[in-house]
Amino acid sequence: MDRLSTLLSQFGVRARLFHNGRLCGVATYDGIEPHGHFHLLQAGSVTLKRPDGGDLLLSRPSLIFLPRPSRHKLIADEPTGAQLVCASMEFDGGASNPLSASLPDLLVLPLDELPLLADTLRWLFAEAAAGHCGREAVLDRLFELLIILLLRHLLDQRALNSGMMAGLSDSRLARSLVQMHNAPQRSWSVAELASESNMSRAAYAAHFHSVVGQTPGDYLLSWRISVAQKHLREGRPISIVADEVGYESPSALARAFRRKTGQSPRDWMKSLGRT
Repeated sequence: MDRLSTLLSQFGVRARLFHNGRLCGVATYDGIEPHGHFHLLQAGSVTLKRPDGGDLLLSRPSLIFLPRPSRHKLIADEPTGAQLVCASMEFDGGASNPLSASLPDLLVLPLDELPLLADTLRWLFAEAAAGHCGREAVLDRLFELLIILLLRHLLDQRALNSGMMAGLSDSRLARSLVQMHNAPQRSWSVAELASESNMSRAAYAAHFHSVVGQTPGDYLLSWRISVAQKHLREGRPISIVADEVGYESPSALARAFRRKTGQSPRDWMKSLGRT
């Protein structure tokens, strides 16, 4: 059972290097651009400041992951500075897609506590220090790989307490969630999903809601609409999209779409500047 591949095939991640070297002073990120940030503190110390306070001084090599747009500052002492490799990142579908939305606003993790990422981090830092042609393209791909490995780490360590990622970390819920992700077009009943998890219908529904924060039916609706939005952005006809996500007609999809988003598919596409 692969808990991540279907998610990433629908809502992949893209990263782009924007800083590689020493930071002395202040780097400010206003959160206006539609992407998150991935900072790797390789050496030195840096203070992470966010609008809600709670400044965080980091003096060990660390990973700073902000999966969605977020105002923050990194401050390094002027004399010594800090060695950083940084990338912007975004998931397909923007900040509201299911994978991005299931992650916390901020993760800060010491690198020596991430053995699953160790080989890729060594490769990334070596590439960042070298002058090979194609370096930036390689670093972009290595950041994307790091994000996937970080997601795997969060699942394996059951590091999140609620939401989709918490459900995928739960041995009783993971299989039913993967089934919904793999086959959104199927008319899943709560009884069928409970059977996938070897639980009674009532126990499954209660446990699903306590962990994921939604009923199974609401979650399936959210997943279907998220996939539909992705396919509509790609230019697929709504008649085909409706069938792909389990609705018998475009009008049935439109009703579900409005129930979830408050807009018709056409109005939602217009809000993105598309027709």
